[in-house]
Amino acid sequence: QVELVESGGGSVQAGGSLRLSCAASGYTTLMGWFRQAPGKEREGVAGIFTSTGGTFYADSVKGRFTISRDGAENTVSLQMSSLKPEDTAMYFCAADRRVTWYGTLAPSDYNYWGQGTQVTVSS
Repeated sequence: QVELVESGGGSVQAGGSLRLSCAASGYTTLMGWFRQAPGKEREGVAGIFTSTGGTFYADSVKGRFTISRDGAENTVSLQMSSLKPEDTAMYFCAADRRVTWYGTLAPSDYNYWGQGTQVTVSS
């Protein structure tokens, strides 16, 4: 079992920045950030291979968001810059232990989930 503890989030004006962090309690191979806006499906934002640090992103956030490891392999952060109102959502940290070379942002590929943290971007 893996427990995920998220921190960060909040409210910011368009063009601003926020940083989310997630600490996992156990071994993982993949960690990622997902978001879900009211009335919409959960979507993958960014992911990272916890051993190699390799990253992958959704097209909607490339060049604006950066996922990284914070020293320990099982602690990752999401630095969000140039935020837009459409980035407003509940953001979830997720993790998995599958052995894979494929960077997936499909929610169904992750077995462990955090409680979520709200990000609100005002225009």
